[in-house]
Amino acid sequence: MKIAISQPTYLPWVGYLDLMDQVDLFVILDNVQFVKQSWQQRNRIKTAAGLQWLTVPVKLHGRFGQLINEVEIREPDFHVDHLRAIELAYRRTRNFDAYFSEIRERLAVRQSELLVDLNLSLLTWIAATLQIKTPLVRASTLGQSGKRTELLANICSELEAATYISPAGSAEYLLLEEELLTGRGVEVLFHHYKHPAYHQLHKPFIPFASAVDLMFNEGADALNILRSGRRPCYSVTEMRQLQSQAATAVGS
Repeated sequence: MKIAISQPTYLPWVGYLDLMDQVDLFVILDNVQFVKQSWQQRNRIKTAAGLQWLTVPVKLHGRFGQLINEVEIREPDFHVDHLRAIELAYRRTRNFDAYFSEIRERLAVRQSELLVDLNLSLLTWIAATLQIKTPLVRASTLGQSGKRTELLANICSELEAATYISPAGSAEYLLLEEELLTGRGVEVLFHHYKHPAYHQLHKPFIPFASAVDLMFNEGADALNILRSGRRPCYSVTEMRQLQSQAATAVGS
C-alpha cells in the first residue's frame, strides 16, 4: 500500500490535493504540535489585487504545545469575513453558484469547534467535488507515538505501508532519518509537483492559491488541470542531489 502523511491544512492548495490523489490512503497528521500562523490555520485566495490571506483565529493563550487536534477556533464568526472575501474574489466566475453555498455551509462553525474538524470538513468536500476518492484516516486514531520520522515510521508499520510519499518540504529532516523508514522495508519517495497555469478571473496568473481558486475558475476541468502538474516522485537519491545543488547555489 502507498500512503502519504500530512498535517491538516485550511483550504489546501492544489499540490496537497495532488499528493492525496496519488496514494491509497491519506493520513491526517493531527497528533503533533500546532504551529501558529502556519498553513494549518490559513491560506490564500486570488483577488484583483493579488493573493489575499484568510486566517482562522484560534485560541493560543495558555496553550503552548497544544496538539493540532486540540486547537479551538477563537471567533466562530470569522467566517463572515472569509465568505465576504471569497464572494468578492469569485462571484464573477462561471462556477460561483456551484460552489459558494457549499463553502458557506462548512465555514459556519459552532462555538468552540476544533480547527481540525473545520479543515477536514473543507478537505473532504473539496476532494469529493474534484472526485478524488482516496480515503482519509486521522493519525490520532492509530494509537502510534514518536517524534518526527519515528512517528511516520510507526504509522507506516501500523498500516502495513510499502511506500511512503513525503511532502517535499519535509526532505530536510527526513533525509537525515530515512533509515527509520527504509529499515522497516518502506520505500521513501518525495512528492514532485509543478504548479499548472489555468484561467484566473484577474490577470496575471499567480500560483499557490487555495484549490478553491482552481475550482471557481475551471469547474469540471479542475481535476484534469490539477493532475497535469504531477511529475514522477523523487527518489531519496534524487532528493539528496537536489538538496546538494541548492546548497551549492546558495554558497556560490
